[in-house]
Amino acid sequence: MTEVVAALIWEGDRFLACQRPAHKARGLLWEFVGGKVETGETKEEALIRECQEELGVTVAVEDIFMEVTHEYPDLTVHLTLFNARIAEGVPQKLEHNDIRWMAVGEIDDFPFCPADVEILARLKEK
Repeated sequence: MTEVVAALIWEGDRFLACQRPAHKARGLLWEFVGGKVETGETKEEALIRECQEELGVTVAVEDIFMEVTHEYPDLTVHLTLFNARIAEGVPQKLEHNDIRWMAVGEIDDFPFCPADVEILARLKEK
C-alpha cells in the first residue's frame, strides 16, 4: 500500500484544487495538492515538501480532515488529507496542468480522482 498525503487548503469559502498533468496516471483529473510519503518522512514532512515542490508555497499542517483507502487498478493508496493553511508564498502551477480555488458547489463540474470521491462527499455535507 502506498502512503499518500494531501492538503485541504481554504481561501474564504473556496478550497485549492489541482489538475494532474496529462502524461501522468489519472491525467487531467482534479485532486488535492500532495503526494507520496518518502522513506524516513513523517506525513506532515511529506506534505510540506510536496506543497513546496508542486505549488512553491510553505504550508502549516493542521489536523487530519479525513483518511481514505482506495484501490486503483495499478496501486492501492492510503490517503491522509490534512487541513492546512498557506504560511508563506502564493500558489504557482509548477507541476500541475492547472490549479484553481474551487467552491464546494462547483465540485460536480470537475472530474476528480476516484480516491477523492468520499472526501468530496463529506465536503458537500458541510
